[in-house]
Amino acid sequence: MDTTHTEVNKTGLVKGLGLLDATTLVMGSMIGSGVFIVSADIGRQVNSPGLLILTWIVTAVLTLIAALSYGELAAAMPHAGGQYVYLREAFGPMSGFLYGWTLFLVIQTGTIAAVAVAFAKFLGVFAPSVSADNVLLALGPVRFNTQQLVAILLIVFLTWVNTRGLKTGAIVQNVFTIAKIASLLGLVGLGIFLGRNVTAVQVNFTDFWRGADWTWTTVRLVGVALVGSLFSSDAWNNVTFTAGEIRNPKRDLPLSLALGVGIVSVLYISCNLVYLGVLPLEQIQHAPEDRVATAVASAMLGPAALQLMAALVMISTFGCNNGLILAGARVYYAMALDGLFFRSAKNIDPVHHTPGVSLWVQCAWACVLTLTGRYSDLLDYVIFAVLLFYVLTIAGLFVLRRRRPEMARPYHAIGYPVLPALYIAAGILIEVLLLLYKPSYTWPGLIIVLLGVPVFFVWRQRRNEV
Repeated sequence: MDTTHTEVNKTGLVKGLGLLDATTLVMGSMIGSGVFIVSADIGRQVNSPGLLILTWIVTAVLTLIAALSYGELAAAMPHAGGQYVYLREAFGPMSGFLYGWTLFLVIQTGTIAAVAVAFAKFLGVFAPSVSADNVLLALGPVRFNTQQLVAILLIVFLTWVNTRGLKTGAIVQNVFTIAKIASLLGLVGLGIFLGRNVTAVQVNFTDFWRGADWTWTTVRLVGVALVGSLFSSDAWNNVTFTAGEIRNPKRDLPLSLALGVGIVSVLYISCNLVYLGVLPLEQIQHAPEDRVATAVASAMLGPAALQLMAALVMISTFGCNNGLILAGARVYYAMALDGLFFRSAKNIDPVHHTPGVSLWVQCAWACVLTLTGRYSDLLDYVIFAVLLFYVLTIAGLFVLRRRRPEMARPYHAIGYPVLPALYIAAGILIEVLLLLYKPSYTWPGLIIVLLGVPVFFVWRQRRNEV
């Protein structure tokens, strides 16, 4: 790649990302297919227009607090691997490894798989042969369908794109993120100026808080329903994984986190207000295949909306997966440097300056995950592990302030210590609620984290023997 305007690190990585690149990475990684789908499930759980919006507002507040807290860690430790590095420095190598282990097995690759399957699902609108019912191969209980094939081809293609250089991956990210932000703004604009449905407004907003008794029941309903909105807002932290490739990380990392999360959160809340302004809550709850945005667009634009929204979701998921693939590989690269991942994953392509082996290892496991579970299963599975490590990382902010007061901190977390402490308390509450009320996929997620403990000692022993 052209490195005329970039600086090559001693590691071989290129400092080629500016503020725009970092911000589009935050926004592009956050916006996948969730905002177009999960409001149906949230609506069914809370059964209240007010609580539906409250769920998205709570998500926005928590995500912004987390992003502002991460900004301090990112500016103080602008190294490849991001969150892995923060956990390692705050709590020791095992905590960093457990994050990287879970990121590889569940968080990053699971999200890549889920988003790729969503892309294939909406491609089926244009190509009916792409369907979960179109089975290509059946071996006992294992069935391989055309939807999974398309998802795998997407993951492989975007992995190849990102092996061609940071600049190539960044261009794809910028183009698709700008396109989907413009599309979301268009959807919101149409809803405000053309889509207002008098019946929906009356039904939804006359008794806006129906079903909310403001007791523990309400807390439980919103806490469990947060799974969908948190998943839709996840991956904002991916920009920290690429910190070693950002030209001015001490300024651009905190700024990109605040801008990216803030813009996306406002868009998400706006979209859901539009949903309520166009469709009664009951129609949102029972949107065909949970495609709420498609149902809303159909009410505004007629039959053509199905193809229009399918194209929008495909653009969105394509750009989202590009960002996830680009960023995730940097964590396994950082782990390999510490001797806690496959040794070859620390190799940098001397021509394109990318962690090629790390990218392809990530690709292989994400492809395997496309063959297992449904979109909603992976959603529940991922968010529990994600929240667990968000809470630990923000707790690390307190630990590092106490243990390493001399550390240079170009940016200090806004609202410290109150806001980070609030996030930790809320995160723990949500985790407990998920363990109690959605155990099928949360307990397995916790078990996977714990299984990483013996694996850590195996890797460390291998490293010591080298």
